[in-house]
Amino acid sequence: MAIISSSPPPPAASDSRRRTADLPRRVRRRSRPAAVVLLLGLMFCDALAVNTAFFGVYRANLASIRQSGLLLPTTSTDLLVYVCLANAVFAITFIGSGLYTMRRGSSRIDEFSKVFIAISLATIFLSLIVNTLLPQAGYVPLPWPPAVLAIAWLTAVLATASLRLVHRALVVRLRRKGLDIRRALIVGAREPGRAVWRTIRRSPELGYRVQGFLSDIHPIGTEIDGLPVLGRIQQMGRVVRATRADEVVLAISQRSPEEMLNIIALAEDEAVAIKVYPDTFQLITSTEISIGDVSGLPLISMKNAALDNPWNQMLKRSLDVLVSGTVLILLSLPLLLLALLIKLDSPGPVFFLQERVGLDNRPFYMVKFRTMRTDSEARGPGWTVPGDPRVTRLGRTLRRYSLDELPQFINVLIGDMSVVGPRPEQPRFVEQFSQQIPRYMRRHKEKAGITGWAQVNGLRGDTSIEERTRYDLYYIENWSLWFDIKIIIRTGVDIITGKQQNAY
Repeated sequence: MAIISSSPPPPAASDSRRRTADLPRRVRRRSRPAAVVLLLGLMFCDALAVNTAFFGVYRANLASIRQSGLLLPTTSTDLLVYVCLANAVFAITFIGSGLYTMRRGSSRIDEFSKVFIAISLATIFLSLIVNTLLPQAGYVPLPWPPAVLAIAWLTAVLATASLRLVHRALVVRLRRKGLDIRRALIVGAREPGRAVWRTIRRSPELGYRVQGFLSDIHPIGTEIDGLPVLGRIQQMGRVVRATRADEVVLAISQRSPEEMLNIIALAEDEAVAIKVYPDTFQLITSTEISIGDVSGLPLISMKNAALDNPWNQMLKRSLDVLVSGTVLILLSLPLLLLALLIKLDSPGPVFFLQERVGLDNRPFYMVKFRTMRTDSEARGPGWTVPGDPRVTRLGRTLRRYSLDELPQFINVLIGDMSVVGPRPEQPRFVEQFSQQIPRYMRRHKEKAGITGWAQVNGLRGDTSIEERTRYDLYYIENWSLWFDIKIIIRTGVDIITGKQQNAY
């Protein structure tokens, strides 16, 4: 089966094989069942506290509500609507307030203030919806005397805060037993790095397991305060992969801004969480950071991509399943017809599978309709160009209207790809580009896509990979559900009107 690429020729084969052998090991987003269970447990605690507070207080005051002459709901359907609506409003408010971003070592006071604000806002929104909007839909308003509502609100705040303290105590106990652990590396073995290590060492409840230091001044293998030096700073990628680290803490000083940003780029290539000790705060622009603390030690978290948020991931995945399922169902007969035409047009298979690199640098096999002759590899790999002799007669039309990409919706449905995202490349080219283009590996923080921001701006085929990377990084750092929908619409319009650029 021919291997078809839209990329320039690879480096020497031996070097490529040696480097790409390491690719599957560059994985950060390993499944963490303990973290998922703890998050679900926290959501359960919040739901239990809020429902018990509001509906418990309401039920306890039913007699006085009836005596006041207020009209109560008469059907179970109405009550079910109110219960579902209340839980939806509180869930959205809690998520929007960041109460499910489980930061290690965060302040209890900060958490309580967020709970107070979230419950207050949700109570106001719920009152407006129940008493203003639902009557317009034919539902009886749920009577909430001001005194009863105030008691329910206060009870919910106290109950939620209390159950969160219980949950936090359970998390601390589990982390002390070795569950929900995050592996960390400290970059810098001078006093700032040692200060970070001392703070983490005396706070096992944080759930960090520090693997060692990276240092340019201490010999590799040296132990500093009981923690080994594992390598040089420029060896960060190798050490991250060897230790399977989840976070990198940069605690270095006396570095120029250029050096600091280069070190950050090394960490970004490995898709690990990055925190910076504030000794280097002035070196980073304020738009790229958020300030938090780890058990009293202030650290600066580098700006995360929007899709690092699990709720955003859920939204994007829902859109992927909806779009891919709809396309595969509606176009099932045209897909069969295209398969028959490809078989009749030229000898060879209808589909070809090609290894590409996706999320967290994991390889997967991308499926496409075959658009090139089976001997295309012998004619030479590389970018497709206008009039490329490797492309079949039918293949030229398929490429022109991107019909050869349609089977990739199968990849989307099974979770290897997304409808929108950076276009995937073969492992050998990924390794080549990662050596040549700054921040190229950051593209692999998200799933590869059938279409993308670069593609709808004409950057496909024989175009600059550096320019594509800039567009891909812009998409990753500015993702929104509407941004995805906008790209999908633009792609559809371009295909229908035949205005796709560099599609050959």
